[in-house]
Amino acid sequence: MVLTTCRCAKALQLTLAVIKPDAVAHPLILEALHQKILENKFIIVKSKDIIWRRADSERFYAEHKGRFFYQRLVEFMSSGPMRAYVLAREEAISQWRELMGPTKVFRARYVAPGTIRAQFGLTDTRNTTHGSDSEESAQKEISFFFPEFCVAEWMERAEPAFRTGPVEYDEQRRVHTAPGTAGTRRGTQDEHHHHP
Repeated sequence: MVLTTCRCAKALQLTLAVIKPDAVAHPLILEALHQKILENKFIIVKSKDIIWRRADSERFYAEHKGRFFYQRLVEFMSSGPMRAYVLAREEAISQWRELMGPTKVFRARYVAPGTIRAQFGLTDTRNTTHGSDSEESAQKEISFFFPEFCVAEWMERAEPAFRTGPVEYDEQRRVHTAPGTAGTRRGTQDEHHHHP
């Protein structure tokens, strides 16, 4: 009986979430946003801190080239460290966008005061977070930030284990693990600490 309930549950969806330089600059805000992700039942599949060169920023926002906000956005997104996440959850894309709130901070404060942008956003550019707006853009954006991560492969191999649980949160690595998935191999997580 337990099995059937799991089988009927909708598949988890992946989305890219980025905490922008304005929020990462404040450790308390960064931590508060991380906690919000956990409180809202998102599974953190991947997490990393990065700094973009201007060229990365230009490539990511290429579709906006020529729009009035393009230069400001490009400069801002390469102005300091960011944190990128791959998040999993039922309806992850819409749930994360809802949690972020409207792009325009003033509007967010007015119509969705409980959202991330209403609480922590400064301006429409410095609005704390980014999230994919569709499955197609989620795939594209995840591979932009995490070139080594394959969405299709994760959906096939790891998704069932994460959906049916149990899922553990690894405080040190800031990611969730599920038994039987690659992320839980204890030997692999220390590799990047060994210096040649």
